[in-house]
Amino acid sequence: MKLCFLVEEQYRHDGMPVEVIRQLTSWGHQVDVVRPGGSLLHMTEALHGAGHDAWILKTVSGGPGLTLLEAAAAAGTTTINDARSIRGVRDKALAASIGRGSGLPLPPTYAAARPEMLAQIPESEYPIVVKPADGSSGRAVHLVTSPGHLTAMAGELAAQGMLIAQPYIPNSGVDIKVYCVGGELYATERRSPLHPEHAVPERRVPLTAEVAAIAARAGAVYGLDLYGVDVVLGPDGPVVVDVNDFPSFRQVPDAAARVARAVLALAAAGSRADAPEGTVPRMPEQRAQGAVPPAGPPVFPAAPGPRSGPAQVPLAVGKTG
Repeated sequence: MKLCFLVEEQYRHDGMPVEVIRQLTSWGHQVDVVRPGGSLLHMTEALHGAGHDAWILKTVSGGPGLTLLEAAAAAGTTTINDARSIRGVRDKALAASIGRGSGLPLPPTYAAARPEMLAQIPESEYPIVVKPADGSSGRAVHLVTSPGHLTAMAGELAAQGMLIAQPYIPNSGVDIKVYCVGGELYATERRSPLHPEHAVPERRVPLTAEVAAIAARAGAVYGLDLYGVDVVLGPDGPVVVDVNDFPSFRQVPDAAARVARAVLALAAAGSRADAPEGTVPRMPEQRAQGAVPPAGPPVFPAAPGPRSGPAQVPLAVGKTG
């Protein structure tokens, strides 16, 4: 297959997606890499004759990569994940509205273009968690204990653009991150960015049926195939505090190979809409005994021939492998 990865500069040497790209090329697939944040984007020519089977995005939320992915989707190219779904979770204000409206256990969410507008939040809602609406990787997440604390942070928050605020969910200081890859769910436990004082090693943990059902439901609600869900265990049960497209998949066993197989399967299917009806992610232990992923690459139909016009990569791109 011929694949195109859109990779932001900060992920240039990151194991995810570097190891996935290396795995795909070792299996004989052609992988082109575009650095959308470091090049002039020739949008009117970017997709002409490229002939990729799928495009995959690994970029920061505010970067230009998603625009390029959306252009690929508009031209009829398969994207992993669906470009509209990525937009839906990267805008955390939009994601909160979609999730709450679909019955996911998310906290009530406020959104404001300027931090002083958050002063209208009732004092009864405090403490609150304030973060950028386009944030990622735990960046600029603040636990605000009172209206006075909010006022004192106004200058710092003003640099973050659109903000969201949610009532703080009391918890042990540990987050559960659930990853979905290849239709299977894996859970890890890690220190909450709101509780840096907790010395909790990141480790894989058993996944309860309740949290697994919520994570699977999140994928269906947002239309994602490869994703992560951050969950805290509050006094009233699990609460979703974030959803990410194409996360790090840390602690997932053989993550690079699993993600690579998932990318190939989704590219071969063409789109999420082609998945069998009723397919939902499951925990690995729900597999039939002995049903272990193959050691080598999965076998798919031959990739389609090149489209008309000269084959080219959208930008100044180096092929891996």
